[in-house]
Amino acid sequence: MNLLTAFGTDDEEHLKADDHVGMSRYFAVYEIGPETSEFVELRENSKYAGEERAGHGDPKKARATASALRGIHVLVGRRFGPNLPRILTKFLCVVVRTDTISEAIRVIQANFEAVLEEYRKGEARRHLVLRG
Repeated sequence: MNLLTAFGTDDEEHLKADDHVGMSRYFAVYEIGPETSEFVELRENSKYAGEERAGHGDPKKARATASALRGIHVLVGRRFGPNLPRILTKFLCVVVRTDTISEAIRVIQANFEAVLEEYRKGEARRHLVLRG
């Protein structure tokens, strides 16, 4: 099984570093397997379409961001905000300690079995923290 994986980014190359992943302007979506990765699309974060004044942890902002992530299995970022418990019911959240999307893809692939195992737990899943 491959996992449809979204990476929070503002520039299509680096992970969002100055705020949590939900504040990313875009989500770069890749289909990732243990030894393969393929770019699928760049999605704009729909929170920029009207929820930008909402505070961190606001449920409306969480719904707006989640709408940009329909069909996603895994969300990857350097930091997650207070909406983490809400979004874990929809997809696995993975914190990576690296700067670029390409490095983060390698981290996901190196830990693919653990990522897949946690994803399969459904609403009982917990977030993962992975290092490069």
